[in-house]
Amino acid sequence: MSLARAPSMSTTPIGVLLVQLGTPDAPTPPALRRYLGEFLSDPRVIDLPAPLRWLLLHGVILRRRPRASAEAYAKIWTPSGSPLRIHSDAFTRALARELGAGYAVALGMRYGEPRIDTALAALAGAGATRLLVWPLFPQYAEASSGSALARVFECLRHYASFGRVRALGPCFDDPGFADAWAAVARPALETARPEHVLFSYHGIPERQLRAADPTGRHCLASERCCDELSAQNAHAPSAQSARCYRAQCFATTRALAASIGLSDGSTSTSFQSRLGRARWTGPSTEHELARLRRNGVRRLAVLCPSFVADCLETLEEIGLRAREHWRAQGGEELVLVPSLNAHPRWIDAAARLVGAAAHGLDSDAPAASPEASESATPIPIT
Repeated sequence: MSLARAPSMSTTPIGVLLVQLGTPDAPTPPALRRYLGEFLSDPRVIDLPAPLRWLLLHGVILRRRPRASAEAYAKIWTPSGSPLRIHSDAFTRALARELGAGYAVALGMRYGEPRIDTALAALAGAGATRLLVWPLFPQYAEASSGSALARVFECLRHYASFGRVRALGPCFDDPGFADAWAAVARPALETARPEHVLFSYHGIPERQLRAADPTGRHCLASERCCDELSAQNAHAPSAQSARCYRAQCFATTRALAASIGLSDGSTSTSFQSRLGRARWTGPSTEHELARLRRNGVRRLAVLCPSFVADCLETLEEIGLRAREHWRAQGGEELVLVPSLNAHPRWIDAAARLVGAAAHGLDSDAPAASPEASESATPIPIT
């Protein structure tokens, strides 16, 4: 984890807590058993009654999944460790430099290391009394953003020093987010020359989608219920407060396709990473790949815009496994477009989002200052 401390612009820097999902310590069955045990015991992830969740986790998942997951992680593990951790650390350091003086930035993982309470302790030690919390999930879901925020506020009970706290909402409709994806995707697409571009998002169980619809009448009532953000699926006056995860994903596809300059009919949206036998958000990525092959698509590019950093779900699930499956079906090529990681355009967009939120937190907050003569200095923390 990296912490950045602003040297002079404010006697009390604004703390920025970046929250990622997490990663195991090593690509081994014991490490995966620890990680999956923490991850899947979260009631917001497996939203079953506690006795059923315990039986499913300890009676089924932790008996079978750690070895298979360890094998998958081993395929993408680097000499420096987990790709998610590497990219997240790089993003933290780059964002700290971009924000400049007046900010302290730390990374915490919802599951695994570095822990959220460790990151909060580092920010408090840097003198931060105002805190911005940013779950790094572009679309809001209870299993991701909701769980991260719940854990942060649980940990904050032990830190009376943070007098003001604000959480950043989902950034799926931010123009800078779309612009950053365009900057990453265009070179990859120009090289790959795909016939079709698939936007693949992490799936969630349909019951979690329906739980976000207080009326019980709109969610999944028709095939086109998520075609646009509206009062029925946003449950709020603006898209920034939207709570229908699936609708946000379709909105992300529209925004990114427009920013990249993709033509109508050349894109589609799907959902990956299913777990268990319950009905999950559709259409599934597996079924969409089969449909595209039946329709004669040979060269395919895939973007995964629910992830801001490359990880198991992008590098192994899509970049290796889906690619192999595509070729086995007779496809010529499947190209995974890299995630945003620490791309300069994403750093710029992220700094602007943080700067705007900081001004809402406190009227005397410093603006993000990419050209500041006094910039933040990353301090390694273990």
